Amino acid sequence: MAEKNLDFDTVIDRRNTYSLKYDFAKKRNMPEDLLPLWVADMDFKVSSYIQEAILQQTEHGIFGYSEVQEEYFEALRRWMKQHHDWEVESKWLVKTPGIVYAIAMAVKAFTEKGDAVLIQQPVYYPFSEVIIDNERKLVSNTLVQDDSGRYQIDFEDFEEKVISEKIKLFILCNPHNPVGRVWSKEELIRLGDICYRHQVIVVCDEIHADFVFSGKHQVFANLKKEYEEISVIATSPSKTFNIAGLQVSNILIPNQKLRSKFSQQIAASGYSQLNVLGLVAAKAAYEHGEEWYQAMHQYVSDNIAYTKQFVQERLQKVKLIENEGTYLLWLDFKALKLSEHELEDLIIKKAKLWLDSGRIFGTAGKGFQRINVACPRKTLVEALTRLEQAVKGL
Repeated sequence: MAEKNLDFDTVIDRRNTYSLKYDFAKKRNMPEDLLPLWVADMDFKVSSYIQEAILQQTEHGIFGYSEVQEEYFEALRRWMKQHHDWEVESKWLVKTPGIVYAIAMAVKAFTEKGDAVLIQQPVYYPFSEVIIDNERKLVSNTLVQDDSGRYQIDFEDFEEKVISEKIKLFILCNPHNPVGRVWSKEELIRLGDICYRHQVIVVCDEIHADFVFSGKHQVFANLKKEYEEISVIATSPSKTFNIAGLQVSNILIPNQKLRSKFSQQIAASGYSQLNVLGLVAAKAAYEHGEEWYQAMHQYVSDNIAYTKQFVQERLQKVKLIENEGTYLLWLDFKALKLSEHELEDLIIKKAKLWLDSGRIFGTAGKGFQRINVACPRKTLVEALTRLEQAVKGL
């Protein structure tokens, strides 16, 4: 069977499909006429191999409790080896319905109420939510920008906070959402050595690992053998293959004691098997999705290049932070000297766009907006043109 879904230009109407992105503006107190480029899913049809696998499963007509056989892990293992040069073992695998759920379970498994958990803001906002909602103390090793605007890690502050706050758990985002950094081997080893020295468990959200456009993704646990002792590596096909709604993530934990604690916490939450269509889709993606993935990756890369050129030529008071990874771009509006309320008014009421406001990623995100460019070029052009006209109207 040949891959059929390689047309990424066609705009597909997603309204009235239970789409969080398109159908819930009113429930989220947003105008219903906005063009949404906020939540991180893609406006592309999935690989036809995934569609066929799901159709074949539905034709069977029974959706009872389901679990994977060894071939599921083999498909995952091959993908990780081919794309990230990491040899994984089947005993390391714990499946969860999503990475945010897995991070919440890790917070509960490896810390107690009142313990401090370290993150690096501005960062994916559910990190903060699962820390605070579980009555842990949020501590940020806030990323800093150099003269070019590129984000860097303040390593001295990182270690000082690990010591002073008695950090037990660090949530690392790589590639980083929303600032687009793909952390280098040297940066990760410097972080890893600090964490290993102080026996800090590292939960590494690597959900965007397959979206690297500059540099190379490094699996944290694969950098040094001793890092396996402190690592929880959170992966998923959901971003790579646009199947987030099917709720399947693969959490890889080499350390048996950590894996046992994590698994016990999942059991305590009352969760057991994943849904069968998610399992079928994930296996099909890893086994047969390569052609679709490569074509989609190139299309998104071209969209990023288009956005960069558009911003440089037609939105000169807006700065696009150089993107190394993810399909989520980080736009700096601070040169417009708008208040947070005025910036939201510009985006929502004047440009009629639904983006993710930078402030939800932490105080360091104020003055920024995150835009999802994994969409047909026509949609992207429309969004950027609306933004250009809104800025000109100031």
